[in-house]
Amino acid sequence: MNSHEVDYKIIGEDIQVVEVELDPNETVIAEAGMMVYMEDGIQFETKMGDGSQADNGLMGKIFQAGSRLLTGESLFMTHFTNRGIGKRKVAFAAPHPGTIVPINLATLPGNTLIAQKDSFLCAALGTKVSITFNKKNGAGFFGGEGFILEKLQGDGMAFVHAGGTIIEKTLNNETLRIDTGCIVAFEQTLNYDIQRAGSLKSMVFGGEGIFLATMQGSGKVWIQSMPLSKLIRTLAPYGGGAGKESGSVLGGLGNLLGD
Repeated sequence: MNSHEVDYKIIGEDIQVVEVELDPNETVIAEAGMMVYMEDGIQFETKMGDGSQADNGLMGKIFQAGSRLLTGESLFMTHFTNRGIGKRKVAFAAPHPGTIVPINLATLPGNTLIAQKDSFLCAALGTKVSITFNKKNGAGFFGGEGFILEKLQGDGMAFVHAGGTIIEKTLNNETLRIDTGCIVAFEQTLNYDIQRAGSLKSMVFGGEGIFLATMQGSGKVWIQSMPLSKLIRTLAPYGGGAGKESGSVLGGLGNLLGD
C-alpha cells in the first residue's frame, strides 16, 4: 500500500508540535492521545492496527495489535482523515518535552526505520508499524528499552519524537558508542549491540551505567540528549529519589541500603 502524501510544519523550538496538512480523503495515523488540535472537517476513528494492510483480516489485525502490547503501546491507533472540502490540518505533540523528527521513509535503505519502542508519534496512512527483536544476546539481556524495537516501513513521512536535542550522525563503516536510552532511531543497515562500559572501576563509579549501546557499520542514527528515563533520574532528588548516580552499581547499592 502506497503511503498518503501529507504536508507538514514543525512548530516550536523546545517543546514541539507537528502540524499535518491533509488533502480531502488523506489520512494520518497516530499513537493514542497525541493529538493537540484538528480543524473542522477532520474526522478521527480508533482502529485496531495501522491500516497498512486493509485486507489482512481480523486475525491479522489482532496479531498486529497484540504485538504492540510488547512495546508497551496501546492496542489501537487513531486514524485522522480529512472528510471536508479543501485542505485541513491536524496537529500532534509528544507526551514529554523534546524534539520532533520528520523522516521520509522513501529515502531510507529498504524504506525502513528502526526506532525505540516509545518514539513513534505519527505517520502517513500506509506506513506499517510493527515490532522487531534485537538478535544480539547482549542487547537482549542488557539492552532494556533497546531489546524490543519498532519497525516503520513505507514510502511516506513518519514522525518520531526525542527528548531534549536531536543529533543526527552518519556512520561510514564506523563504530559509535551511545548511552542505551539515548538512541531514538537508526537505519537497518547499522548493527546494534550492547557492550560492557569500560573497566570495572568505570562501571562502578562512572555513573554512566554498566552497558553502552554500540552502533556499527554505515548508515544514519538519531540520538536524543535527554531521554525520558534520564530526565526522571535527574528530577528524582526533588521527589525523594536518587539522581544520576542511580545509574551505576554504587547508586543501586545506595538505594538498597537507604531502604
